[in-house]
Amino acid sequence: MVLRSGGRRFGWADMPHHADTIAALATPAGTSALAVVRVSGPDTAVLARRIFGETPPPRAVRRGDYRDRTGVLVDEVLFVFFAAPHSYTGEDSLEISCHGNPFIAQKILEDVFACGVRAAGPGEFTQRAFLNGRMDLSQAEAVMDVIHARSERALAAANQQLRGALGRRLSELVEGLLGVLARVEAYIDFPDEDLPADDRRLVAQEIDRIILENNRLIATSHYGELLRDGIKTVIIGAPNVGKSSLLNRLIGRDRALVSPEPGTTRDFIEERIVVGPHCLRLIDTAGFNPTPAPLEKLGIEKTFERAAEADIVLLVVDAEKLSLPLPEPLKSMAGSQATIMVLNKIDLLSADSASVPADAMQFVRVSALTGAGLSELEAEIVRMADSCHRDEDGEMIAINARHAQALSQARECLAEARQKLAGKDSIELLASDLRAALAAVGEICGRIDNERMLDQLFATFCIGK
Repeated sequence: MVLRSGGRRFGWADMPHHADTIAALATPAGTSALAVVRVSGPDTAVLARRIFGETPPPRAVRRGDYRDRTGVLVDEVLFVFFAAPHSYTGEDSLEISCHGNPFIAQKILEDVFACGVRAAGPGEFTQRAFLNGRMDLSQAEAVMDVIHARSERALAAANQQLRGALGRRLSELVEGLLGVLARVEAYIDFPDEDLPADDRRLVAQEIDRIILENNRLIATSHYGELLRDGIKTVIIGAPNVGKSSLLNRLIGRDRALVSPEPGTTRDFIEERIVVGPHCLRLIDTAGFNPTPAPLEKLGIEKTFERAAEADIVLLVVDAEKLSLPLPEPLKSMAGSQATIMVLNKIDLLSADSASVPADAMQFVRVSALTGAGLSELEAEIVRMADSCHRDEDGEMIAINARHAQALSQARECLAEARQKLAGKDSIELLASDLRAALAAVGEICGRIDNERMLDQLFATFCIGK
């Protein structure tokens, strides 16, 4: 018995009615306790009967022997059948859990492929879920956000998007746009009539409301970057105040070279760490030296570039030298809302000997050498990172760069529509701008047919998802 062949490349025109059957390893390659082989497509039930002698009841876990086509025992496995449309992909699906020996998993895959099942491409299971209406495109992207979440806050935001939080907000935009467009297009078929004054006022008010909501969503794009890449946290200070020692203490290992010689750090060093519910991109920089050597000067220039881009700045000061004035570029940062002044080397002082500069808005006393005060510093970092959090009506919305681009395009179209409305331009031109805004918003959830964009998006997924 040979299943339907799937040798050609998967194409969007083939979905969902003419899909072939695909398979892939759904767990990471390598030795583990278990490995999962996932199968999806119209011939899945036939494949299950061939391997196990039955198509089990949907969602019922069964134990059985996996024997290849020659009858040789490969492994004792657990398998679950999911009947369409109640599966991840919306198609008949089968998941086979075997022991996590890479040789066993590969043998099962090779046997499945020999039956005519095709190897799945990156993200093809999620791609089929989208095409079969199991999720919109923003939810499909959230699948990868869940997989790659680096912090508790990032995982919470990804789960909300996976459950349709962003889709619901976009649906409200779409419904608003459709309502305005319907009101405008009602007069297109009557060229002798223009929009009445009352209708113009209502259309203007609704466009303004949609622009406001659109802008609120765009404003979450930076928070989305913080969740996915980490909050950019830059360590700055004069030479030999203990910046690299603080970096090593925060990440828990000797990542940066530490030396009493000034100017040891000449280029920035970056590490990601998790502090509380947040992921930080922790960046150690060259110390500010008023009279640097040429190479050291380049490092200092990079320091101020990184500080200008930072979400949080840790300004490290030697607690023994608080009587000395801060260099002018650092002094200007001491009063910033995004800066925490870190008084380092308190292990060299008596308990009451360290005074605090008057211009320090937030400060924490620490010893990078002993770890004293580290928990207080981390608590202050969490407090400041929490201020970056955006909560839109109880939902954690954090759009990505693709969403932001589409919403920015919609904003431009809406601004054009608003201008035409104020200038009493042709209602056909007004309707055209509104349709363009509708198409831009619809692109986020995949409500338009843009094959190139979809292929590029799913190509970033891992195989088996």
